[in-house]
Amino acid sequence: MTPPAPSPDKPPADVQFQSLPYRPCEIAHRYGDKVHILGDPLSLAMLARVCAKGTVQPEINRLVGELYRQLVHEVIATEFPRESMAVPTRMIDVTPRGVWRGDAIATSTPAVVVAVARAGLMPSQVTYDFLNQLLQPEGVRQDHLALARTVDDKGGVTGAGVYGSKIGGPVDGAMLLIPDPMGATGSTISKVIEQYGSDTYGHPGKIISVHLIITPEYLRYVTKKHPEVTVYALRLDRGLSAADVLQTTPGERWDEERGLTDKHYIVPGGGGLGEVMNNSFV
Repeated sequence: MTPPAPSPDKPPADVQFQSLPYRPCEIAHRYGDKVHILGDPLSLAMLARVCAKGTVQPEINRLVGELYRQLVHEVIATEFPRESMAVPTRMIDVTPRGVWRGDAIATSTPAVVVAVARAGLMPSQVTYDFLNQLLQPEGVRQDHLALARTVDDKGGVTGAGVYGSKIGGPVDGAMLLIPDPMGATGSTISKVIEQYGSDTYGHPGKIISVHLIITPEYLRYVTKKHPEVTVYALRLDRGLSAADVLQTTPGERWDEERGLTDKHYIVPGGGGLGEVMNNSFV
């Protein structure tokens, strides 16, 4: 049967835009399908500069901002809901076919960004601003949590403590994004999720943690305690692993991988990134 001719009021759709199978470029690993470690040589070069000894203000915040814009682009393009769009272009004054139709991000998607003091404050603001450019601003919110590591008498991390919070309302059905540059032990992300864990705030559509660097220890903790979380990162650091372990696919010998010192700093890592970003070395 011959398909009906398109109405002049509704130009025909172009099949190339009807369903876009977007997939980020990722490294191969065995940490599970909710973990996304991007394989982007440009971002890795910029991240190396962030972590390099001698990189200070204002360059470090400029680089971190650019990296988070790239990260959030991948998160939104991969994870956010889609909708069919029909947008008249300036050519609509010339021809009724001047309409772009296609599959794109649903601009009505609600989103909440969590600003985690202190290293996460600037990445959260970048993420929040990015979302406001794309989505309907009335559906985008930024919450604030003041957290700090809790340590034992030897300086080892025992968890994270919440010292203040400003949560602006429910997160039911929203995309909940947690931008935190360094995913070391997983205690910070866990504490953030627990803050939204009561029936008071509802259930997010997705919880996505967004990092510059993560460790195998972080992934072990988060994937077991919070299997609902989707993790995005630019780099996996396991620099304290044995030489033969470093020659295996990440996650293949997960129990033998190590990226944290005894005081839970990432290796190779970038040192205390929150300290450098804020020029506050305490």
